[in-house]
Amino acid sequence: MRFKITGLCLALSVLAACSSSSVDQSAATGAGATMNAAVPGSAEDFVQNVGDRVFFAFDRYDVAAEGQAVLHRQAEWLKKYPSTLVVVEGHCDERGTREYNLALGERRAHSVKNYLISLGVDANRVEVISYGKERPFVVGSNEETWAQNRVGRTVIK
Repeated sequence: MRFKITGLCLALSVLAACSSSSVDQSAATGAGATMNAAVPGSAEDFVQNVGDRVFFAFDRYDVAAEGQAVLHRQAEWLKKYPSTLVVVEGHCDERGTREYNLALGERRAHSVKNYLISLGVDANRVEVISYGKERPFVVGSNEETWAQNRVGRTVIK
């Protein structure tokens, strides 16, 4: 019985040390509620507050209405930070050949770039690269995961 009580006290002291340690650490670093706030103009700000992905339908590279809304926000953000350069990545799901998906990814990336240019973003600020199906965001072989991998992603350089 004495061993159980000693073990219980030890376990409670370890748990107490862990919880007070994390509280003390966040207080010491000035972290806390503002820890997740992104610095304006940063890549994190872009991802969190604007959105970095435009999704495409199967075997398509035209920008749908939802994607247009994201690109309008991206263009406004890029106009606000005119020295920022971006790379638009074209991605595809796993279906189709490597070569076909690289070409489709490039068409998707160019669709995003051209839309941003049509909204007033300088073409010299936007590069394009295709990853085809080589860099999936979500691993899986069903429609839900495939839909998440059919994207044009804008990345801050």
